[in-house]
Amino acid sequence: MPKQGKSAAGRYAEYTGLALMLPASTVAGYGLGYWLDERLGTHWLSMALLVLGSAGGFLQLIRQIMRDSRDDGGR
Repeated sequence: MPKQGKSAAGRYAEYTGLALMLPASTVAGYGLGYWLDERLGTHWLSMALLVLGSAGGFLQLIRQIMRDSRDDGGR
């Protein structure tokens, strides 16, 4: 049985989720860092977690792109 691809609506929903994931992970990292800075009296955790959140979002984006290119047969 041939492998069925995703519908256009399925791909649209998937890529919309990716477009929202990158800013959401960045904001979540900064928010957590800000909260920890307020609790612990530091000033560097918000920036560190902002960078980690951004890196995590980019990593997930790259993973998804590689997975999609592998599923498409490298087209």
